[in-house]
Formats: sequence, structure tokens, C-alpha cells
Amino acid sequence: MSLSGDARSDHGSAASAVADDLAQLILGELAPGQSLPSEADLAGRYSVSRLTIREAVKLLAGRGLLELSRGRRAMVREPDGSAFTDFLTSLVRTDPKGLFDLVEVRLSLEMQSATMAAKRANRAGIIAIENALQGMRDSVGDSPDFADEAAEASFHAFDFGFHEAVALASGNRVLGYLFEAMAVPLREGFFISQRGHADRGHTPQDTIAAHQRILDCIREGNGRAAAEAMRIHLRDTERDIRMALTKMAQSPARS
Repeated sequence: MSLSGDARSDHGSAASAVADDLAQLILGELAPGQSLPSEADLAGRYSVSRLTIREAVKLLAGRGLLELSRGRRAMVREPDGSAFTDFLTSLVRTDPKGLFDLVEVRLSLEMQSATMAAKRANRAGIIAIENALQGMRDSVGDSPDFADEAAEASFHAFDFGFHEAVALASGNRVLGYLFEAMAVPLREGFFISQRGHADRGHTPQDTIAAHQRILDCIREGNGRAAAEAMRIHLRDTERDIRMALTKMAQSPARS
């Protein structure tokens, strides 16, 4: 028998309320890899039907908190930034302002990560930053520009790796998590900013030099200088994006 509109609404409200309570259980008491109690146990605990429990579990799976598989109880997922990634990716693809919003967030996060990396980075952290920077160099070689699209893609991948390595070297796990979640939108932003970088008369070698200054300050343990080097680099990135978007707006629309 089909539910009336009011009944469906009541059912949805119950499932949402159960999902909110279960989320607290998952985040506060259960470890990744653990299974939820059975549907029967949960239905008894919340005094609702098994159907309501199933809907609540689906809601939590949609939030990325649970993993569902046929014939098994729902399992707590390892936390990841997939929902955050999807949001940021959609933002930078559909709204040019989203790119500037992302740069503003990066300014706060990356100046802080550079400061802390200068104070806390161990030898392994420094090596990871050095390797990413070397990857950028290897991608472009001695040329003033990229040899092809593959070289540019490689360059941007190592560019992201540099910033992620700085965040990880800070010793702050939340910063590392955030950079993992921002990987896709940041790389897409790099391609756009590179267009503006070239239009402003700069080369990939200039980008490498900016990253080298950040690394040098981190090596020296100078947190203030590392933050300032990062600020200058990201402000340049902001100008690159502005230039690229201006040129794109001025280009005649394709028929």
C-alpha cells in the first residue's frame, strides 16, 4: 500500500532524525571498519520500523559515513573528503568567482601550513617537498614553456604535490586532509592560472623559482619568511587567474 503525502513526510522525518542520531554514534563511538548493529537492534532502539532504519542508513551512506554492500551490515567508512571535493570541483567549474574563493581559502591555509612546516618539518617532510619541486623541474626541463599537454599535466601534478607536502610537513592532520580533498579543484585551477601566468609574460621557470623561495624559508626554519613567500606566490596566482578569466571573457564565443 502506498503512503499518503503526510505519511511519507513523517517517514522521512523519522529517518532523518534517526540518521542524525546515528551519525553521532558513528563519529563518537565507532571506528572505521566497524559494522553498525543489526536493523532489528536499531529498529528496537529507536522504536521505528526496519524500513525507517534502512532509509536512515542510506542517508548516512550518502554523507560518506557508511559503506553499503549486499548481504552485509553497513560498515563505518574511513573518513575522506569526497563530498567536499565534489562541492569545490562543481564550484570552480560553474562559477568563476569560485576560483577566487578558493585562492582566499588557500591564503589562510597555506600561509599557516608554511609557517608550521618551517617550525616542525622533519627530514622526511623536507625531502617530500624537495622531490615535488624536482618533479616540477623535470616536467619542463630547461625550456621556457611546456613541450606538450602531458608535460603541463605532470607539472601541475607535482605543483599540487609540493603544496600538499608542505601541508603534511606542518604536522597538522586536518591540513593534510583538506589538501587531499582539494586535489581535483586545485589542479583544475592550476591549468587556468597557467594561462594567465603566460599571458602576463611569465614562464613555468618563474613558478619554480617561487616554490624554491618557499622551500628555502622552510629549510631555514623561518616561519614568517615562509608564510610571506607563500603569500606572494598565491597573490600572483590570483592575478594569473584574473588575467586568464578576463582573456576568456574577451574571446569571441564559438559558434
